Amino acid sequence: MEMLNNIWNALSTENMGLVNLMIIPFGFVESILGLHLFMNLLNFKFTKKQAILYVMLSASLSIVFARLIPSPFNLVFNYVALFIITFLIFKESILKTIVAILLPSLVFALINLLLLNVYINALNITHLQAQSIPIYRFIYFIIIYMCFALIVYILKHINFKIKILEDFDKKTKVILILNFLLGLITIAFNSDLVVFYTEVAPLYISFLSFIILIAYFSLNLYSLNKVTKLTITTRELETAEEYNRSITVLYDDVKGFKHDFNNIVSSIGGYIDTNDMEGLKEYYYPLREDCQRTNNIAMLNPNIINNPAIYSLLSSKYHKADGLGIKINFEFFVDLNEFEINPYEFSRILGILLDNAIEAASECKNKIINICFRNEFNKNRHIVLISNTYKDKNVDTEKIFEKGKSGKENHSGLGLWEVRQYIKKHNNLNLYTFKNDKYFSQQFEIYYNKK
Repeated sequence: MEMLNNIWNALSTENMGLVNLMIIPFGFVESILGLHLFMNLLNFKFTKKQAILYVMLSASLSIVFARLIPSPFNLVFNYVALFIITFLIFKESILKTIVAILLPSLVFALINLLLLNVYINALNITHLQAQSIPIYRFIYFIIIYMCFALIVYILKHINFKIKILEDFDKKTKVILILNFLLGLITIAFNSDLVVFYTEVAPLYISFLSFIILIAYFSLNLYSLNKVTKLTITTRELETAEEYNRSITVLYDDVKGFKHDFNNIVSSIGGYIDTNDMEGLKEYYYPLREDCQRTNNIAMLNPNIINNPAIYSLLSSKYHKADGLGIKINFEFFVDLNEFEINPYEFSRILGILLDNAIEAASECKNKIINICFRNEFNKNRHIVLISNTYKDKNVDTEKIFEKGKSGKENHSGLGLWEVRQYIKKHNNLNLYTFKNDKYFSQQFEIYYNKK
């Protein structure tokens, strides 16, 4: 009985040592809940190893900063550490990483702002007692985390997602990042004010602060959603413009074939009637090339190349190459939405490889580029193979990736070096470079987990 009394006394009287010990496991609970929130809302892709590493590092550093650095400066250190951890572990964009940090902090701040004043008034205790008496601190933590878990469950159940594009233009990115950084600072200082002025602030002040904070971040998310929709609409218009361009060329080619159809059939018939197979072969190959060009243009279809950014890129490079007299052959057997790579990074890599192929092929007598997108199911990888004719048969397939290396005047030599830097950041990407007497080839490989 005496032992139970001692336990109760330890729990019901001021005991900061016990409170500090209690904070440690709750720090890990908070990290787990935050992880589930932004993983669901932002649709992060992660492995079990990444999740465990995030929880261990974020919780441990949060506890260390809380003990060693005075408030509110510990929050600043904590946010910086959280950004670095989240960015390095999940390898998402800077904007997406900032939003991932912001969301759990916002939800915890809103719950705390709404409940703390109510809690201490309901139990008729002071803020100091709520902070330093273990039983009160424990109950408050449980309430906070239950509310947070309920919010996560509801958002997951209704399948609510926040869509953030990876490749906003630079100016938009800067504005959004500064806006969300201001939001993090607002949360940090607001949380500190709640702690210090809870006892003297009436309930309506807490409620008003809660409403203002919700309004501010709702407006931020609404603005982000509008900017995203505007960017998507702009891309769709660009895609439609490129597609109309391709359709116009295709229409002109088909119209030309229709006009010459009778002549073509008559010519073929003449070779057959005279049994002139050699003449028929000589006539057929240029005809086949014309048909192939029509097929290639027909392949430039947003329903086939089902990513607006990649469609616009391929369409633009095709017309650039066509203007230089380069023949491009397309093979497309994939769903781009299944590619496990950041769309912005993929478009950068693909653009560099295509620019190099166009430049090399333009110097040749036979100007040819073959582009193939395929899925190798047996090896769990998507392949983008770009082969082009080239003039310099002595090109070193390793030195071309060195920084500053370029065989062209007025070229920085950064393109392929940049590609290698992108690939080094990810363990599921590879670039295999090879050549033969006719073609120089770049095989870009994107590995995926078998479903």
